[in-house]
Amino acid sequence: MLSAKRLFQEILGNDESFRLFCSIAAGGEAQGGWENGRIAALVPHSQRALAPKIARHGADEDKHGRIFTALLRRRGLTPCPVPPETDYTMLLERRGIGLAHDRLARQEPLTEGDLVVYLAHSRVTEQRAGEQMRLLLRHFAGHPEIGRAVRVIAHDEDNHLAYTHEELLRLAAAGHGRLILRTLRACALAEIRVHRDVSLAVMAHMGRILGWPRPRAALLAAGIHTVYAWERLAGWRRMVALRMPERRDALGGPAPAPAAEYA
Repeated sequence: MLSAKRLFQEILGNDESFRLFCSIAAGGEAQGGWENGRIAALVPHSQRALAPKIARHGADEDKHGRIFTALLRRRGLTPCPVPPETDYTMLLERRGIGLAHDRLARQEPLTEGDLVVYLAHSRVTEQRAGEQMRLLLRHFAGHPEIGRAVRVIAHDEDNHLAYTHEELLRLAAAGHGRLILRTLRACALAEIRVHRDVSLAVMAHMGRILGWPRPRAALLAAGIHTVYAWERLAGWRRMVALRMPERRDALGGPAPAPAAEYA
């Protein structure tokens, strides 16, 4: 019987599949770190109080990238090239979601509208990241190899999601409500499509590495398409709802000590 736990146990148990998994994760986190760092540097004067929180978000993403690289190093492995069809961050950008890299590479300050785009993109993608980490937390929090990494990253993702809710609600109260709702919906609908495509690509690569028989690969692909159909029909709505989080000012404090990040 297929289950998320069994599937990840197979990936974890094979060096090549584990290498691909960690390489994809590390690459995505590193891209997120760079993006947040650039956004923090370009925040408009009217929103300068947000800059330290965005920088903290970026520092967390960089930390996660180092954690995944450290997990590889513990096995004596090195990162492998990330197949372009599995590059979640860049595929979202190609669909016009979030702030484009060429925009962030310039020294031109962002606008408040740009910050809405950034926060809406983050709210949607952090929803996905949080759900994935909670799944791993449920099954692998006590795992001797990856347990600590899962706990650290899951805690950070909860902080990131709380922060995006709070800041979007603040901007909505300042008059950006309609733009926020419109942008959130566009981000969510694009994200669920990209998530489906990336999931199919990752499972195809894993299937080749692990030698899955065709019926099993087909069953996994069917499951991914079923999840997409549900998300396209109604599940996307969970990604656009906003509520004030219990964890307020989640990224407002000092960054944790470096020792706390080690996997």
